[in-house]
Amino acid sequence: MNKLTIGIADMKIARNEGVLITYALGSCIGICLYDPFIRLGALVHIMLPINMETNRTSPLKYADTGIRLTLSKMEQMGARRARIVAKIAGGAKMFDVAGNGSLGNIGQRNIDSVHHVLQQERIRLLREDVGGSTARTLLFDVATGEGCIKIYGKAERIL
Repeated sequence: MNKLTIGIADMKIARNEGVLITYALGSCIGICLYDPFIRLGALVHIMLPINMETNRTSPLKYADTGIRLTLSKMEQMGARRARIVAKIAGGAKMFDVAGNGSLGNIGQRNIDSVHHVLQQERIRLLREDVGGSTARTLLFDVATGEGCIKIYGKAERIL
């Protein structure tokens, strides 16, 4: 089976078959977007909630621009917005920051941003495995639309 690895601030798309996989989702979030009618799937690995870069040179690094860019690429390949669904994983609180200021829980800020953008883009969120304090590996099977979460020392979970 064809496996495509998605790095941090990265995205890949596959049609009909293949597994998209991303590792080390701590406070980052993996977003699986899928059009089941044409079996077109994408996985984007975002790091931060909002793109405030001056030149926006790394759109896949952020929830807002990363999700929108991925949706646009999927539509260029024949996906229809009304059919696209999402599954997400990650957003853990990896570090306890004193004072819990604006950077205190970047994982929760990422979760909130992903939820907000998906809602704005009218993408239905089917399932999620978010929060907590452990890193995850996310596998997304484009043939079936099924996600799988792996956490060291725990049983695999279907997403």
